[in-house]
Amino acid sequence: MFIEAGYNISFECTSETPLLLMVHIRPERHVDLTAPEKFTLWPDIPYRTYTDHFGNICTRMIAPAGTLSLWNRFVIADSGLTESMPEGASQHGIDELPDDVLMFLLGSRYCDTQKLLSIAWSLFGAIEPGWKRVKAILEYTHDRIRFGYEHARSDRTAWEAHEEGVGVCRDFAHLGIALCRCMNIPARYCTGYLGDIGVPPDPSPMDFSAWFEVYLEGAWYTMDARHKHPRIGRILMARGRDATDTAISVAFGIANLVEFTVITNELVT
Repeated sequence: MFIEAGYNISFECTSETPLLLMVHIRPERHVDLTAPEKFTLWPDIPYRTYTDHFGNICTRMIAPAGTLSLWNRFVIADSGLTESMPEGASQHGIDELPDDVLMFLLGSRYCDTQKLLSIAWSLFGAIEPGWKRVKAILEYTHDRIRFGYEHARSDRTAWEAHEEGVGVCRDFAHLGIALCRCMNIPARYCTGYLGDIGVPPDPSPMDFSAWFEVYLEGAWYTMDARHKHPRIGRILMARGRDATDTAISVAFGIANLVEFTVITNELVT
């Protein structure tokens, strides 16, 4: 199957403002593109890209005073298969984990594990380590938070999402990650495209989505506590410890978001 995806994003800047963006798909998905991403800026200002230590493509530019618009469109091939879950997968002992995986056991800006540690062990300590424990964390997180775009807040931590019981997809991801880390299961944050493919259409405007990955039995597996059920056609843009490492935009000054449209559609052939 093929998926058409992209976005229209605009910022209004009061003066020249440096921007750091993560608006391209991950390099490992480039092989699936039918043609390179059509990334366009208006006005046509210079920009440059680099790859950070998580493997994400980062874009740097200086936005002029006034309106800066970004567009992107691409068509990408996808297997069309539902994501598989690691049923029966075991959990590594700490000493067995690769060195580069250890950081995903540590607390981070939005995954405040120290506040959730006793809760996590009281809830999941008696559950068999590995997939069964991850599944229990997914179900708990899904049931604990009530989704709603009106509940979005950019500074909410995993602990606060747990206590408030409301949030958006990033809050589901942060809480799931934090609970997994508390139980010594490496977990990392992901953001990207997730269209309504194979599920009833969501009447809300399309947005980028957040989910997470856990490390079991020598591999990383996709988990989505908001939707809980495996999905089709997920397109990864960035990975990191939490939303700090994967922000779509960081402005070093005043850059007000004035347009935000995300497109993710299955192409019918």
